[in-house]
Amino acid sequence: MMCPFSRKNAPKPASKAAGPGRPKDLGKRAAILEAAKALFVEQGYTGVSMDAIAAQAGVSKLTVYSHFGDKESLFTEAVKSKCVEMLPDTLFVADAEGPLRDQLLGIGEAFFELVTSDAAVSVQRVMMAPETDDRLREMFWQAGPKRTTEALAEFLRARAARGELDIQDFPTAALQLMTLVKGELHTHMMCGLQPPLAAGDAGRHVAASVDFFLRAYVPRPAQAGPRGG
Repeated sequence: MMCPFSRKNAPKPASKAAGPGRPKDLGKRAAILEAAKALFVEQGYTGVSMDAIAAQAGVSKLTVYSHFGDKESLFTEAVKSKCVEMLPDTLFVADAEGPLRDQLLGIGEAFFELVTSDAAVSVQRVMMAPETDDRLREMFWQAGPKRTTEALAEFLRARAARGELDIQDFPTAALQLMTLVKGELHTHMMCGLQPPLAAGDAGRHVAASVDFFLRAYVPRPAQAGPRGG
């Protein structure tokens, strides 16, 4: 799964900087993350400098390094931040109230909205470009898609333990559901051949994907044996 960056304006940084030995300013950290997410989308990873991120966030470059260490770490944290924003941990709480299908629909709809957003498509194109370093692709995978796959696999494992699903390989089942939700629509969007879906069409697509998944993994009732004569 690919996770996008927001194009929202960065929040204003706090007026006071944290002194030596004091906790880092969370307002400045948030401003740096928002600036990084916007710039990575607009200019790609290699086109963005720490100076540009600092300028957009309204902080010094030293402050950026103080919070994130280096550009690679900042990129990783920006991916994590957007993924948690769009796919919060609460989506994957297996003991939440409500039927299994409803919870899978919520996960599927959030995931589809994430991967088909303009920002996500832009970042995924950067990841697919031949000039993108393999190490950057690995960082991206670890920060975004891996987290979602693992969270969904654990959710499915918990539901299976309750007897609602019959699954042997949970990571594979998680990938299957995400692939169904992405479908050909996502590929067409990556190629610039498919405009964004209307909300109703997206909902119907996700529902069809979830129902297909459930037909494969919902336990079937045991067949009754022949009666004796």
